[in-house]
Amino acid sequence: MTARPARPYVLLSCATSIDGYIDDATDQRLLLSNDDDLDRIDAVRASCDAIMVGAGTVRRDDPRLLVRSARRRADRAERGLPATPAKVTITARGDLDPAARFFTAGEAERVVYCATGALEKTRERVGRLADVVDAGEPVDLGAVLADLAARGVRRLMVEGGGTVHAQFLAAGFADELHLVVAPFFVGDCRAPRFVSDGRYPWHPGRRATVAEVRQIGDVVLVRYALSDRCAG
Repeated sequence: MTARPARPYVLLSCATSIDGYIDDATDQRLLLSNDDDLDRIDAVRASCDAIMVGAGTVRRDDPRLLVRSARRRADRAERGLPATPAKVTITARGDLDPAARFFTAGEAERVVYCATGALEKTRERVGRLADVVDAGEPVDLGAVLADLAARGVRRLMVEGGGTVHAQFLAAGFADELHLVVAPFFVGDCRAPRFVSDGRYPWHPGRRATVAEVRQIGDVVLVRYALSDRCAG
């Protein structure tokens, strides 16, 4: 038998303004993508076994994390897969609303990885809606990825937010990055950026490899190969 990899292939997906912001400082969600790019993202989702966002994104954006295209859902079903990939989130405090669309939209498997200190609280809040897993104190991304691999997740799409992206990048657990740049500036230091300060494996002495550059309407996709697992 072929052994499963120690961790899934990890693809990070993010859209930013020209000046690197993933949102603005208002209460309304900032639209950085366009319809054609959203369809591309839907295709990437359909190619994955699980989609992950941080608990902050669940609270702030209330995403459904579903494959939107009926054709893609049907194609997955024909291949013996769930219509939409499993939903995964990570929380340090367990502050998750059971009414969030992460838990209520669609029939996908749901997994919540939480810090040990928040395990009881998290299980009380969402334990009937998701599989709640103790991921250490603080949350150990390596353990999270190992558990996902044991569940049969071979390809994981991480859609943010910035804290989760930074954690994956700093730990060297990212194989591929899809970075979409929208044609405008935010220009407000109160707004969140793609990643925060940190020590990352890619720096002036070790540049990431550009695998693809593509214009999609008025946005640009840059696909970076971050490990030798990326086909380039």
